[in-house]
Order: sequence, then C-alpha cells, then structure tokens
Amino acid sequence: MHKFRPKTLFVGQKINYLPTCQSTNDIAAELVETEQAIEGLVILTDYQTSGRGQRGNLWEAAPGQNLTFSLILHPTFLRASEQFWLNIAISLGVSDWLSAYLPERTTVKWPNDLYVGDRKIGGILIENTLQGYQLAWAVVGIGLNINQLQFPYPTATSLLLETQNRGEFVREDLLNTLLVCLEQRYISLRSGQREALRASYLQRLFRYQEEHWFQSEEERFRGYIVGIDETGRLALQVGGQLRYYGFKEVAFVI
Repeated sequence: MHKFRPKTLFVGQKINYLPTCQSTNDIAAELVETEQAIEGLVILTDYQTSGRGQRGNLWEAAPGQNLTFSLILHPTFLRASEQFWLNIAISLGVSDWLSAYLPERTTVKWPNDLYVGDRKIGGILIENTLQGYQLAWAVVGIGLNINQLQFPYPTATSLLLETQNRGEFVREDLLNTLLVCLEQRYISLRSGQREALRASYLQRLFRYQEEHWFQSEEERFRGYIVGIDETGRLALQVGGQLRYYGFKEVAFVI
C-alpha cells in the first residue's frame, strides 16, 4: 500500500505508512506541531482504531478493506475566513475520482461527505492551523469505503457494492489516481480559479435545488438548497425566506 509514487508534483511524493494507528489526522497534526510537516505528505494506514468524522462522530471502517489517510497541505494563500474553499477543492478532487467509476451518481453532501444516491461512500475531515489571519497548515483526513461489503449503518455503501466489480479493487492503484485528482483541484484553488470551483461544487452538491426535509435545533422543515456563501454557509430557500446555516446548525433528513 505504500511502495509507489503517484504521477504528481508533490501530493503523495512522500508517504508514511502505518499498518494501524489511532488516527492518521492525529499523526499528521503531531508532525505539524513539531515542525516536521512537508506539503504533500500522506499518512496512510490500513486500520484506524479511533478514526474521526464530522460532528465528532467516529469513522468506522473494516481493517484492510478501505482507504484511510491524511494529507498535509500548506495553504498559506488562504485567509482564515476563506478556509471553506479548501473543503470545496478537496471534495471536488475526491468527487472527480469517484465519478470515473460512478458517473452521474456521485455527489458532495455539504459540507464534505461523498454520496452515491442516498448512501454515504466517504467522508472528509479538514483540521486547519492558523498563523495570524492566514491558514498555515491543513490536515486533510479522507476515508473512503472501497471493498467493504457490510456496514453497521444502512445508509453506508462502498465502491465494490456500487460497481459490482468482479473482484476486490487494488487499493494501491486507487490511491495513486486519487492523489492525482486531489492535487489537480488543489492547484486550481491555489491559482485562483475560484468561480470554476464554485460552479463545479454546486453542480455536484447533494440535493441541490431540490425540495427536501431539513432539521435544525428549533424545527424540522422543507426547503431548497440554493447555494453557499463565501464562508461556506449553506443557503436554503424556505418558503419565501432565504436562510443561511453554518456547520452543525442544520442537518439533512435522509
């Protein structure tokens, strides 16, 4: 799983492989804290004992069947108020890669989960370090269900389940091409192609411009996703009212 070099400029040119660890994001964060981090470094494992997902949830994945890794980036070109742009670029990179296997079926569920239909196939957890008003380092944790066939939740799926491939996927080959897609979108962000990234993100946004149920702390309601603002808040049209929700302020009812 680690003796290869992807066709990239810097993403994945160095890979630290651990058969098992508590959390690849924790390992990467420690490298940042001790000033040993380099941009593009990947921390890769076959099994996380305490992998983390969004909203403080655990990320559960069967040992040796999926892709679980963290990527270290150095996005000093982004202000702290612009950090959601990194979510957009990374989400699109993973979506680009998934779309090669599942065209027209892959979407990004705000803020950065990957879905096939109404089932989750992957998740992203980005943890940033600030220096003043700028981003200094970003630890990008990615978990993708690849060969796993059974899950504790009915809303989860895997690449093998969705494609009905004749045999298990070779995870090393998948990681190789995924890192290429991630670098391409990151370079697009670094070069200032924000409007193109925003358009692609909205085009792939889960349940975009469709009426569905949502849940906030105060109520359950029906609304339409109409966009995102500059800070990454979700814009919902609810009746004749336009509402904006930040992370953890609203949930999809699935």
